[in-house]
Amino acid sequence: MYTEFDCIKGDADSFELEGHQVIEEMPLAVRVNGRHALTAMISPDMLREFVLGFLYTEGIIKDVDEIESIKIENTDASVLTKSPFKILVSKKTVLSGCGGSMSYLDIAKLPEINSDLTLDSETIRNSVKEALDSELHVLTGGIHVVGLYNAEGKVCVVEDIGRHNALDKIIGYALERGIDLSRTYIICSGRISSEMVRKCLTANIPIVVSRGATTTLAIDIARARGLTIIGFVRSKKMNVYSWGKRITDIPEPVCEAMSNAAQPDE
Repeated sequence: MYTEFDCIKGDADSFELEGHQVIEEMPLAVRVNGRHALTAMISPDMLREFVLGFLYTEGIIKDVDEIESIKIENTDASVLTKSPFKILVSKKTVLSGCGGSMSYLDIAKLPEINSDLTLDSETIRNSVKEALDSELHVLTGGIHVVGLYNAEGKVCVVEDIGRHNALDKIIGYALERGIDLSRTYIICSGRISSEMVRKCLTANIPIVVSRGATTTLAIDIARARGLTIIGFVRSKKMNVYSWGKRITDIPEPVCEAMSNAAQPDE
């Protein structure tokens, strides 16, 4: 996942040649039924899980049973599906820093969350602390972390140069193992964007949590489609932006006040 490079390290007026661990990045070209679907800039592990998760969150497959085979060689992934003539997304490059595929989102056409999962705030804080305790991030300073949790605790934690890549890997991991994603929640190290929200909606993951910020569009989508967004989870603090009723220790009047404030003006 990383390679040591020589670099000149500066500290005030002092400069010395030292080694530094640098996170690895590689292109992965994905072809579905012979057609180029995408090229992702990605960290070189859990590539099969990434392919599965990406194809699922992009709607190319509806279930892992639609996959005939996945063959990965070096920087190429070749996928055969049982529906070879299905229309694919346009080929594109998913960059490590952002990713995503949709320049326009019709919120009304996005899936709605169907889950009765609830959590208390202390469980969320503990999960964030555990998931984001990344030795690789401390070593390299160049990695995103996404964790999948359920009521019993950690299911899987993935590290990647791109947070969207990491989320697709998590979803692919869960799909292959038949994990009920409606009973899970996501912890992530980076910003919660509209694309992260869209992927969670597609996978029916009801709660997404970050120690960082979110965006206006992510909140608008989450409020409309039943997803709970929690940001800035640090120490004892957190910001709940949508569907606070899934957090059991938030008083009901506070949840109702946010719901009323989120309603559009008549």
